[in-house]
Amino acid sequence: MPEFFNVLPPDEARALLLAQLTAVLPPETIATEDALGRVTATPLTAPHPLPQFRRSTMDGYAVRAADTYGASESLPAFLQVIGEIPMGQPAHLHLQTGQAALVHTGGMIPDTADAVVQVEHTQVIGGQIAVGSEQLAVSSGQSPNLAVSPPPISQSPHFLYEIEVFKAVAVGQNVLQVGEDVGQGAEILPAGHWLRPQDVGGLLALGIMQVVVARRPCVGILATGDEVIPPEQAAGPGQIRDINSYTVAGMARQAGGIPILGGIIPDDFEALYTAAADLLATCDMLVLSAGSSVSVRDMTVQVIEKLGQPGVLLHGVATRPGKPTIVGAVAGKPVLGLPGNPVSAMIQFDMFGVPAIYRLQGVKELPRQGVVWARLSQNIASESGREDYVPARLNDGPDGLLATPVFGKSNLIYTLVNADGLIKVPLNKNGLQAGEWVHVRIF
Repeated sequence: MPEFFNVLPPDEARALLLAQLTAVLPPETIATEDALGRVTATPLTAPHPLPQFRRSTMDGYAVRAADTYGASESLPAFLQVIGEIPMGQPAHLHLQTGQAALVHTGGMIPDTADAVVQVEHTQVIGGQIAVGSEQLAVSSGQSPNLAVSPPPISQSPHFLYEIEVFKAVAVGQNVLQVGEDVGQGAEILPAGHWLRPQDVGGLLALGIMQVVVARRPCVGILATGDEVIPPEQAAGPGQIRDINSYTVAGMARQAGGIPILGGIIPDDFEALYTAAADLLATCDMLVLSAGSSVSVRDMTVQVIEKLGQPGVLLHGVATRPGKPTIVGAVAGKPVLGLPGNPVSAMIQFDMFGVPAIYRLQGVKELPRQGVVWARLSQNIASESGREDYVPARLNDGPDGLLATPVFGKSNLIYTLVNADGLIKVPLNKNGLQAGEWVHVRIF
């Protein structure tokens, strides 16, 4: 076996892999409501402006702003209310000098109005209010509660009452203008954008009911080792249940991939090569769990080399855990050889597999992952020249979040189960000190 075990820093190793992934998966059209977590294959533009009409952002009164200038608690402006704009209806009222119309949050305002006064800054004074066929008298200086909840007004224009305005408004105040959110024809999302909940809502707000997205990558996953057995099987002496296939499958699914479990392959070169070749032929990515250590029994390097060009790109990443990770590619498809230890496998798949899944879908910029600042509860030792990832629990402390390292060997899955995230010890540091503020990458 050739000597491949020459480590690279994680960023360089990841760039080496992503440079091999030049093809984006073919597009497909899906319903927008089902597009969460998918990646746009084409740019999307607004078919119309949003909002399509001028809308009030407050409950209050649509006014001509000039009629409120100089208004104050001691010297209010007096306006006549000539009608109400019902929700979901066009605003047909025509305001003249000294007039106002009752509006509600999200309602349309008349063309002759240019601002909205909040109802909290008004008070109803004497007049006659028409409510259906009844006339309700309103006396001057009525209950302050009416300043918060104006009296009901019929849709008929045949009513009249006055309000006092205690605060002036500027032109455009408390009003959403046509196209203020997005203009007609504007690009709202570029190609290669990972769709979030707010993106789906924004598309539906514009009536975009279908979206063209990249096909989800199929991720083939193989577990290897004579000692590995299915999770449902009782473990005998020297046997361990397959963990990595399922943790990697979950991570692939979260990133938008479709995991395909290829089963458990014994420590036999021909059996492993045949299973790997068959799975790679039908999938967009291949992950081999275990078999990445420098050992005469580990055959992952030879298998990847035999699968096709360029084959193994590097064997070894300057990280702990997961140093013996194998990174490769075959005909534009990423191929990874992950360590058998579950903590190492998860961290390394997050470092290489997840970005590869996004890149296969055409993501231009990787989605930001949750990172928080926390104060370290105790020292963490490390060695300069490698990145260390230490699981940590997060708790509330007197100065903010407190990060407590969860130390454990990389073959103990509950090291991660009992953690909230990972503390990253940078490549050029010899450890972290208790009390230091650190970045914690949230799971």
